[in-house]
Amino acid sequence: MVRSAKSLIGQISDIDLRLLRVFRTVVESGGFAQAEVELNVTSSAISISMSDLEKRLGLRLCQRGRAGFSLTDEGQAVYLATMQLFTSLESFRSEIHAIHQQLKGELAIGITDNLVTFPRMRITNALKSLREQGPEVNIRIRMMPPNEVETGLLDGQLHVGVVPMVHQLKGLGYSTLYDEDVQLYCSSEHQLFTTPDSAISAAELKDCDTIDCAFAQPATARECLQQLSLTASASDREGIAFLILSGLYIGFLPTHYAARWVADGKMRPLRPDIMKYSIQYAAVTRKGVRPNLVLETFLHELAQHEMD
Repeated sequence: MVRSAKSLIGQISDIDLRLLRVFRTVVESGGFAQAEVELNVTSSAISISMSDLEKRLGLRLCQRGRAGFSLTDEGQAVYLATMQLFTSLESFRSEIHAIHQQLKGELAIGITDNLVTFPRMRITNALKSLREQGPEVNIRIRMMPPNEVETGLLDGQLHVGVVPMVHQLKGLGYSTLYDEDVQLYCSSEHQLFTTPDSAISAAELKDCDTIDCAFAQPATARECLQQLSLTASASDREGIAFLILSGLYIGFLPTHYAARWVADGKMRPLRPDIMKYSIQYAAVTRKGVRPNLVLETFLHELAQHEMD
């Protein structure tokens, strides 16, 4: 048989793999007729497939006739190469399956500060479940302002973030986690600490020095702040707490964050009937990026722990 100048194409196609599987079955069955049952096709169909394979390879693979079926030397070499190919394919398939079954890699999370005291521990419980399923997962948490979390997601430094739903950026997907209640507080050193709420008027609140929030807030928060006298500002909640505890200012804090000082008698809420609002928090990911198994598992666990 004259060898083709273009024996076998540069890339092995699905057609080549199908023909090689027929060839392997014929060899292992001992002939065309014997391979009919295994392949569930006729001998003539097998003969056509073998001829096609010989043409694609540019090699004579076997002798068939009255003397029976036998491999040529080249056919024997191709059979051994075929076995190596299918062994490699099976190894590849097994390794890919293992990757899907084993959680490995990194999860980079950006979280807005002071959420650890939130009683509904969805993030904490989801991280615990992720680690239990993937002991080799490397979890990296960065405490960041919301705008930096969103920037980190967009430029690929973070896989997922947790931010307040003040606005939504194009290119990011937001999934609601929970609402956070926020109230106005003063410290035990403040003049209003011992005054009953029923005796505190809106005018008296406006006379107090109040801390402005130097970070993104929902419209309901701005409405409350606009009713007060903003004479100081803080870039985060810890800064607000510092100023409140000085006894000189009143300011807004999440109820879960202020709870420790309230329990110790160092803070109290002021007029929670009117000076309150809520902030909705969301898990955020970048749109258009196919999540890896680690991220998919973490997001699944967040959804599973919705009632925590």
